[in-house]
Amino acid sequence: MTTTPLSPSLIATLPGRYYTDPEIFRREQREVFESLWFCAVRCADLERPGAFRTVQVGGESVVVTRTRSGALRAFLNICRHRGARLCLQESGEVRRNLQCPYHAWTYDLDGRLVAAPGLTGMPDVDRVSYGLHEVALRQWLGYAWVCLADEPPSFEETVRGAVVERLGDPAAVDRYGTERLALGRRLRYDVRANWKLIVENFMECYHCATIHPELTDVLPEFAEGYAAQYYVGHGAEFGEDVKGFTVDGGEGFGRLPEVAESQDRRYYAVTVRPTVFVNLVPDHVILHRMFPLAEDRTVVECDWLYAPDVVASGADLSRSVELFHRVNTQDFEACERTQPAMSSRAYRDGGVLVPTEHHIGLFHTWLLERLGG
Repeated sequence: MTTTPLSPSLIATLPGRYYTDPEIFRREQREVFESLWFCAVRCADLERPGAFRTVQVGGESVVVTRTRSGALRAFLNICRHRGARLCLQESGEVRRNLQCPYHAWTYDLDGRLVAAPGLTGMPDVDRVSYGLHEVALRQWLGYAWVCLADEPPSFEETVRGAVVERLGDPAAVDRYGTERLALGRRLRYDVRANWKLIVENFMECYHCATIHPELTDVLPEFAEGYAAQYYVGHGAEFGEDVKGFTVDGGEGFGRLPEVAESQDRRYYAVTVRPTVFVNLVPDHVILHRMFPLAEDRTVVECDWLYAPDVVASGADLSRSVELFHRVNTQDFEACERTQPAMSSRAYRDGGVLVPTEHHIGLFHTWLLERLGG
């Protein structure tokens, strides 16, 4: 097929194979998901000692536990004996220890080997050295972030720095007190599309007037095609007659206590590469975590977080949740419609980005640098 000359107003996207090639996806697992900080678990989901959750990080299964002292620890979910999967459930709770279901090697919640059949007859076995492989863990925004790299990159630069880069103020996200909010609703979406299509969709609003009527009713400027992430520090303003970030524009809940007046009646969005979206509105926070499972499959967990008293009161959250649930559904359906075309000869050399999407090109540049060109 002939290649159309690129107009000065446009820039090229990644070629289609970047969304379909299993080998490229394996490289992304190694060089992106297993090498950078990955948002794994909401800390409050592991409320009591002995609680655990397993998550897929790149090609590895990771188990995050709440220890007897109340700390959070993360380990590769692999028994040190013969490599069996240690925790088979996605989540659960144990009394004191994690035990391999294959040969009963047993580890305490700090990862130390504490028991195994015949272990007392092997006094030379160092129970710390043969403990679980620990994974670096940091807590931020009320979530546990893990990194599998031997030398994790700076959390301040690569994670917190993304917020500063987007909002221009390190305190801007802190004012929402996300770590103190309560979970109002969690929805899980199994999206038959490459993770990058989801990132690219979230970063732009060129599509908003076409597929998001409810969102553009609340945020009229989105109908013009400029996404919230297009300008540093900019938050899209609510429409004149809009009272809250709800599916019908009606009243939401009271403004979170530390949110600045300048942030009121505005929506802010932040992409924390590689797999987290943070959405900030005056009365709640919506946080997306992506779990890329294959080159054409991505699971997305979306949490709606509110002031604790709002959740405890049993308030009806449905109109609040419904707005972004519809946005999610509309977005993910669009990504699923796009995925098959990535293997078409028409997309062999990729597509194009219009000027309001040019910042997606920076995401592509970042990814290619991670993958080595």
